[in-house]
Amino acid sequence: MRPPVAQPLSDPLLIERMADGGQGVAHIDGKLCFVDGALTGETVRAALVRRHSTYDEATVTDVLNASPQRVSPPCPAYTRCGGCVSQHQEHAAQVQDKQAQLAEKLARISGVQPATWLEPIVGPAWHYRRRARLGVRQVSRLGSVLVGFRERRSSFLTDMHDCAVLDARLSALIDPLRALIGGLSVAAQVPQLEVTATDNEVLLVMRHLVPLTDADRAALAAFGAAHGVRWFLQAAGPDSVHPLPPGGDRLPTYRLDAFDLELEFGPLDFTQVNFAINQQLVPLAVDLLAPVAGERVADLFCGVGNFSLALARRGARALGLEGEAALVARARGNARRAGLADRCTFEQANLYDDVPAAQTRIGRCDAWLLDPPRSGAQALCAALPRPAPARIVYVSCNPATLARDAGLLAGQGYRLARAGIVDMFPHTAHVESIALFERT
Repeated sequence: MRPPVAQPLSDPLLIERMADGGQGVAHIDGKLCFVDGALTGETVRAALVRRHSTYDEATVTDVLNASPQRVSPPCPAYTRCGGCVSQHQEHAAQVQDKQAQLAEKLARISGVQPATWLEPIVGPAWHYRRRARLGVRQVSRLGSVLVGFRERRSSFLTDMHDCAVLDARLSALIDPLRALIGGLSVAAQVPQLEVTATDNEVLLVMRHLVPLTDADRAALAAFGAAHGVRWFLQAAGPDSVHPLPPGGDRLPTYRLDAFDLELEFGPLDFTQVNFAINQQLVPLAVDLLAPVAGERVADLFCGVGNFSLALARRGARALGLEGEAALVARARGNARRAGLADRCTFEQANLYDDVPAAQTRIGRCDAWLLDPPRSGAQALCAALPRPAPARIVYVSCNPATLARDAGLLAGQGYRLARAGIVDMFPHTAHVESIALFERT
């Protein structure tokens, strides 16, 4: 899909507010228009890039009256790359807008507001992203391979040479990876790379659609030695991932310093991409839940044990439920290594389509911790067991589904005691948040 051709608008636009996706909102003859690169209160010239029946999309071509929040984006690819949408706005203002977005969703969708707003959790605004999936594409007309994120409104990849939000070690590898993959026999059959930077190493998972030659493997091994990275190869589904060369299959780890924990995860396992924010998020979640020693706490969508092990370290008896068998096994291993196997139980459960069975496994718990995907935890929140947990901490990556589920919990006698945003993805439209519900 080629990016759309912009059509300049004859009249300037007044930006009324910010939309959820990080665009400015204006009206053209009464019709809603979302404007990339604009900020509230600005007067801009813009070009129309796409029409829809109920709204249009445009992009800024000139700023006539700039907002005091406007800054110069440091990334030379910013106007083309779809990885970020808010580099032209001060970071502190981005955080304020995300908190306002959460408040608006809670009020409009569920009609609830927290009794207390938490201070936003913030961390480094640049080079914060430790994990990412980068697209790879051989482009004949350029005579090179592209490695990076997709362009805005396009399936094309951005012609980029570094990235201001990726960990600096990952950013520095973009050009060397372009050159490396361009020299492989399978260059046209490499669609993506999964990249990870831990505290002490860098891992790269290369998806390849056809078998590698011996020369390809030798080139990858030489690159790994020269750049200090470890390669994993993926020829098919996630189960096909294996290290190159054989024998280098030790798993990467991340730390939770507040609990003296080190957790292993697989190259494709879900973990938070912003390790610095996760170091703050987990202690906050545990403090909000405030488990008393011996209390039984359910960690639902537990992954590799990110919250479960911290809760157990605090003295709780943690039950972690997760839909993926590989993650359950990983969580059990992490508990054993931390000496917490006697306080943690991990089981596989379908938390979407078979809630009655999941509720049977959960049983009676004093508190819950929910950390679901973007679709939220609607089925669980709509069918709480009796007696219901006294406290629920909900970590969300989608304000709309959090607000929906907050309404379900309010209807079952819970009050929203505290809520706030977690700035997991600066300069993007992604809004992470955390909320504490207490049974009244």
